[in-house]
Amino acid sequence: MAETEEEITFKKETVSKLLTSFFKEDKTRISGDAVVLMTEMIKIFVQEAAVRSQKQAEAEDCEQVEIEHFEKILPQLLLDF
Repeated sequence: MAETEEEITFKKETVSKLLTSFFKEDKTRISGDAVVLMTEMIKIFVQEAAVRSQKQAEAEDCEQVEIEHFEKILPQLLLDF
């Protein structure tokens, strides 16, 4: 089983639109630094979810990570973040 290190990336424009879609007032703005910070937080969250899901699959002697593995780790992951 070959492991590849791929960089997880999110477009800053996408993260910005996602964040601003929850603003109640149209005048509310988000700074570029805040978008960069949230982009990094999302990246870390996704990486951690992938690692924990893989460990859960290995603990169950599975060769492939399935959605069930992700569902099992999700409650604790959300509490940790």
